[in-house]
Amino acid sequence: MQRHILNTFMREINLEMKQVFEVSFVCLGNICRSPLAQGVFESLVAREGLGDQISTSSAGVSGWHTGQLPDARMRETARQKGIQLNSRARQFKPADFNRFDLVLAMDQTNLSALEQMGGASDKKLRLFRSFDPMNNGDLDMPDPYYGGNQGFEYVYQIVARTCPKILEFIRPRLAPLK
Repeated sequence: MQRHILNTFMREINLEMKQVFEVSFVCLGNICRSPLAQGVFESLVAREGLGDQISTSSAGVSGWHTGQLPDARMRETARQKGIQLNSRARQFKPADFNRFDLVLAMDQTNLSALEQMGGASDKKLRLFRSFDPMNNGDLDMPDPYYGGNQGFEYVYQIVARTCPKILEFIRPRLAPLK
């Protein structure tokens, strides 16, 4: 009898926990593009008062930078826009597909790596710039790592105009508030 009550309780907790829509932004090393997208999106979600309904994360398809802060140049670019990037790099794992409702790859190479991990359906796994209203058919987010500071600003501009469109996509998928 106690086991039945415990199982019922756990199912209710799981149903409540899924009231949160979880999104992950994924790039190569999780130190430039994806932490910026996470930071900008978290800021937007907070401004809209949706922090209790949307959870945001970022990861890399590689584990090269695991545990590191985002690139200093990206942190500075974000700071100049009022965005703090405090996440630590982590590697995306195949089990993450079970957790996230939306996984946004920064470019085709990242998308392919995610698909090879046993990626989710195309309803869950998408290219970040597929939401960019100015993508002009270019769905790859440029990697600013090896370029100059102007590359970080350019990536910020793409992220800033794309995140509101991602939120528009997510809003109708949010569970109604109780």
